[in-house]
Amino acid sequence: MVGSSELPSFYKLTVRERLEAVRKFANLTDEEEALLQQSCALPLDQADRMIENVVGFMPLPLGVAVNFLINNRNYLIPMVIEETSVVAAASHAAKLARTRGGFITSSTGPYMIGQIQVVGVADPYGARMAILSEKKEILDKANEQDPVLVSLGGGAKDVEVKVIETHVGLMVIAELTVDCKDAMGANAVNTMAEAVAPIIERITGGKVYLRIISNLATKRIARARVVVAKEELGREVVDGIVNAYAFAAADPYRCATHNKGVMNGVIAVALATGNDTRALEAGAHAYAARSGFYSPLTVWEKNSDGDLVGTIELPMAVGLVGGVTAIHPVAKVAVKILGVKTATELGEVMAAVGLAQNLAALRALASEGIQKGHMGLHARNLAVMAGAKGNMIDVVAERMIREKALKFHRAKELVEELTKRGK
Repeated sequence: MVGSSELPSFYKLTVRERLEAVRKFANLTDEEEALLQQSCALPLDQADRMIENVVGFMPLPLGVAVNFLINNRNYLIPMVIEETSVVAAASHAAKLARTRGGFITSSTGPYMIGQIQVVGVADPYGARMAILSEKKEILDKANEQDPVLVSLGGGAKDVEVKVIETHVGLMVIAELTVDCKDAMGANAVNTMAEAVAPIIERITGGKVYLRIISNLATKRIARARVVVAKEELGREVVDGIVNAYAFAAADPYRCATHNKGVMNGVIAVALATGNDTRALEAGAHAYAARSGFYSPLTVWEKNSDGDLVGTIELPMAVGLVGGVTAIHPVAKVAVKILGVKTATELGEVMAAVGLAQNLAALRALASEGIQKGHMGLHARNLAVMAGAKGNMIDVVAERMIREKALKFHRAKELVEELTKRGK
């Protein structure tokens, strides 16, 4: 990987020129470059082995966000998303962040939690102590299931036990903490949880039902921080962003949209790299509600110089080995473009992208409004839907924007008008 991710007017280049820039940055081969130009690079027979009842494909655009400087390293960010303005917004936010050194990230280790549910225990609190006293046997059994992971320094590291009250009575929940290294870990954790279930039953005298990973990955947290100079935004916009955050922190109706903006960035990178988007969404929103009140995943405030300071903290259960990441040809190219070497690094980059996306959305809301950024691409989409092709797409889009009439029926009228005129 060479050069800077700061690529001025990247959006003005042709697709061919953009791809050439990415090729140079990520040192892509001819074959990898060709994969990115195919409408579907996944063979049908391979897709048929990934899920059930396969009948075809649903391709989505792959874009690249530029300008990202994370921990003093340049990144190009592959993003798969259907929503207009997201890639451009992330790129612009990353550019704003560069003047104060970009994004600084950190994280916990790649630890996932496997839960074993025990019911019908006569003395649940006594059973809790009994499980903890047999921790070594439980960990040894768990680690027998994945010697490769253990050889890499991962594996089951701890056992915790809690007693919870439910509407059908008290339950004992044993929890394995597993270092998954560069895997997301679902298969490894689930296998370990199933293996130790008989031991848990023997110790407690109860009945084990569920043995499964938790997607509330509170031991696999990624964090990012950014400082944006007040000169880049203007004092009024800084105040507007801080007030917008305060609104989200006080009102879950606003907060849901606030966090959706964060996940626009996170999920777009997850899709590009073949990671589990549903697990990430579930974990993020559960984490946002962990206090009993649904709260923002980001915090925005002013420092003593009046600059804007943003932080984010969220679970980031992602992997680079196993699953779709290891078998989907485009996901493998996307990982190469990103240049990450570990799952922890990938999680931190995704946290920074989520923070950037939130910054871009709040900046738009605090200044010109969210629709301005969407308008151009939305207009072009309407033009295409109405049958415009080639240069006519831009002509129709510009007319609709000038008329402030972004409606399909108007796009249709303009296409028919221009077609009759031979343009």
